[in-house]
Amino acid sequence: MNFIKAASIASLLVFSSNSMAADEKKSPWKSSAEFGYVNVSGNTNTETLKAVFDISYEADSWLHKAHAEALSANTETTDTTVIPAVTTSERTAAKWLASGQSDYKFGEFNYFYGLVSYEDDRFSGFEYQAKIGLGYGRRVIHADNHELKLEVGPGYRSYRLDQPAPPAPSEERQGEALLRVGVAYIWRVSETSKFTEDLTYEAGQDQDEWKSVTALTARINSTLAMKISHAVKNLDKVPAGSKNYDRETAVTLVFTF
Repeated sequence: MNFIKAASIASLLVFSSNSMAADEKKSPWKSSAEFGYVNVSGNTNTETLKAVFDISYEADSWLHKAHAEALSANTETTDTTVIPAVTTSERTAAKWLASGQSDYKFGEFNYFYGLVSYEDDRFSGFEYQAKIGLGYGRRVIHADNHELKLEVGPGYRSYRLDQPAPPAPSEERQGEALLRVGVAYIWRVSETSKFTEDLTYEAGQDQDEWKSVTALTARINSTLAMKISHAVKNLDKVPAGSKNYDRETAVTLVFTF
């Protein structure tokens, strides 16, 4: 009798746990915060800290993603030729970027996308650059350990060159149509690590831009990972006094929540 009672209780517990697991739904929200060291070269050469935030929402046929990142650095110099010595602080890096993309999936591997981005980099020669775009995307490789997505579509870039010091006249806002091609590759090296490569090429009427972001991420536990990344951006035409390229090499911690 005790055996039958124990078996009944065990069966009830198993049934309850299975019912609870069935009721649990995977959250459509994913978010992460990234913080760490970055070495910047190109239009500015400095070492500083970088902060990144990503969030996404996926439900039914829609996937929405938002991305934000920022870095800033000041360099202090001391003039010992005067008494008392004078220490001054000079801004050597200042950049922030915000972007968003929405995908509408149709079929198993195809989707339409719309995107928008805004970048303010004080040392690039531009006061700002804003972009919008629409297009078609397809997941062309969808294996267990490898994934490759391709995107192509038209867009528009609006920008303004750095303002000259008063009382010189300011530059008017400029804009151009462009064709955007994007490639996103993921290689899941192991259960705890992955390699990613994001490549974007934008061909405009006035200038062409390509950007590559290569990263290796190793998960420490369920919520914490270490990431090493290298980003390169190149413009074929830049304002006078600016360089064609910018590079960022970063070592960061990624918190997922």
